[in-house]
Amino acid sequence: MHIVKEFPRQVFEEETWITLADGCRLGVRIWRPVDAEQRPVPAILEYLPYRKRDLTAVRDAQTHPYWAGHGYAGVRVDIRGTGESDGVLTDEYLQQELDDGVEILAWLEEQPWCTGDVGMVGISWGGFNGLQIAALQPPQLKAVITLCSTDDRYADDIHHMGGCLLGDNLSWASTMFDGNASPPDPELVGERWRDMWLERLDGSGHWLTIWLEHQRRDDYWKHGSVCEDFSLIKCPVYAVSGWADGYCNAVFRLLEGLDVPRKGLVGPWAHKYPHLGVPGPAIGFLQESLRWWDQWLKGEETGIMDEPMLRVWMQDSVPPSARYDNRPGRWVSEPTWPSPRITPHMFRLTSGHDLLPEAADAPLMQAVDDVPLAVRSPLSVGLFAGKWCSYNAPPDLPHDQRDEDGGSLIFQTARLEEAIEICGQPEVELDIEADQPVAMVALRLSDIAADDKATRVSYGLLNLTHRDSDEFPEALEPGKRYRVRVKLKHIAQQFAAGHALRLSLSTSYWPLAWPAPEPVKLTVHPAASQLMLPCRTPQPQEEAALPAFGEPEGAPALPRTLIQPSQEEWRVIRDLANDKTTLEVINDEGSYRLDDIDLTIAAKVTERYSYAYGHYDSLSGWTEWKRTFRRGDWQVRTVARTLMTSNAEYFRLRATLDAYEGESRIFSKSWDEEIPRDLV
Repeated sequence: MHIVKEFPRQVFEEETWITLADGCRLGVRIWRPVDAEQRPVPAILEYLPYRKRDLTAVRDAQTHPYWAGHGYAGVRVDIRGTGESDGVLTDEYLQQELDDGVEILAWLEEQPWCTGDVGMVGISWGGFNGLQIAALQPPQLKAVITLCSTDDRYADDIHHMGGCLLGDNLSWASTMFDGNASPPDPELVGERWRDMWLERLDGSGHWLTIWLEHQRRDDYWKHGSVCEDFSLIKCPVYAVSGWADGYCNAVFRLLEGLDVPRKGLVGPWAHKYPHLGVPGPAIGFLQESLRWWDQWLKGEETGIMDEPMLRVWMQDSVPPSARYDNRPGRWVSEPTWPSPRITPHMFRLTSGHDLLPEAADAPLMQAVDDVPLAVRSPLSVGLFAGKWCSYNAPPDLPHDQRDEDGGSLIFQTARLEEAIEICGQPEVELDIEADQPVAMVALRLSDIAADDKATRVSYGLLNLTHRDSDEFPEALEPGKRYRVRVKLKHIAQQFAAGHALRLSLSTSYWPLAWPAPEPVKLTVHPAASQLMLPCRTPQPQEEAALPAFGEPEGAPALPRTLIQPSQEEWRVIRDLANDKTTLEVINDEGSYRLDDIDLTIAAKVTERYSYAYGHYDSLSGWTEWKRTFRRGDWQVRTVARTLMTSNAEYFRLRATLDAYEGESRIFSKSWDEEIPRDLV
């Protein structure tokens, strides 16, 4: 990254407070030009629960001063109950959070250094609430950049996929379990810090319980899902994600569903800002964002809206699990989305395990050579799937799919005589039956190289009880044939000549998703089943004319001292003597000191997902977060553990939270709860 040390306007930074109508004080950090009271500027708000004082301080220091130096006020606010803000946070995207956000916008409008025009920006949580607050239509909000977020909290968030319960649901609950247990900084809030901390420890709760009480798409998930009524959003939206991120589907739905000026950008990245994007190439996102803000917050014609609506990174083939820094490919564009230049190409499934290309309008064969094919996958299918949402690429990206394919039903094309390029959402239509009332199907589209290594390109899950509705699922009738459609993740990928395409089907995908209550045999009738690929014709002249993104830039990094380096491990442990398999994921964030505030931070999370061979009631997910804050003689640490197990009827959650001041344990609480399974 190129570090920019001098900006058009000199930057002033301050920590302050916003007092809401009910008396709650929110902690806020502001970067703005020193002369902003004489020459007011628009504000760019990032509104998060992730602690501006410490946990996002390094990232914020390179982003918000950059905007401020170019004539904006970068405003970073801790949500009520987090960081130095008053109160207790008890769940995601509560109405209280959104109402507070509207008050923040009104407060910004009143500041003498602000023009009254505000943009909202954020990745993940901040991307969610940017859209959600836009739907409330506060007059100050003039534009949004939403990154790695969703318009649909049930269909495309970290909790569910295709009606299946995601393993990241547990992982994410544990992350917030840890974050909500962290204290405010005594240097900012004074002696109140201990009372505020104890209030959070006792009151925030264990969110996984709440989420498991809503296993279908009910009003709980509809709240905050802007897809319920896209027309409520009246301001321009720039939607950004990455192919390795869990949220890329939302970019395409937002482009299609919104009726405001909008743009979409999808790179090769994981869950990261594009100027920090891995796998690369990272881009000059902060320069790109300035073009957006100048257009919509300052009324300057930057040309950004004259460019194509959608730009995506067309990925080339790579070996599976390669630890690449940059993903080979090229930038391509579509003038609108949906694009009339994307055409569906159909591939028939056959009883001989082939994928045969067919004309798009050819009728499905109903009984010709329809020899049914059955599969009952072992629970080991999914151990090499990576995470639903990649935070730390490449360790959490999928590995060679041949290990998964041994327990799957596979269909494969012949070796390609010429390259095929796809852009959009692959879909699979299946004629299928199950021998249990509750079943799931996992589908993977892989690129098979000349040496037969299998790289996953896209995948999709469907809880078959959700075949017609996520809101009103219905149990399957064993032995009955159903026609179902499974949507895979959006992707842009070129399959090289000499490679092949493989479609793999399994009855489990653990621990990416929680399996059905009992082992399931699925029977597929291939002659009445098909794969649809959204094929794209390359446009070399048009692509050559695309303006290049700049190199990544940022403000100077926050000074910090590394004490202990970070370390990541992904280990599959197979104990053959006891027929037990465990996937262990360790993310040791190490230890470092923020030099400007003399605060030392250390954190480590361990996750273990295990099962005993063939025993569905042996499934367990266990997480442990350990975190420490230290300054001089002041030291606090927390330990948050969660164990999730299941049988055919219930999910069981056991959790403990312990907090220490110095060497004394000052808080301890435990949870032990059972939640009935609801056709999951």
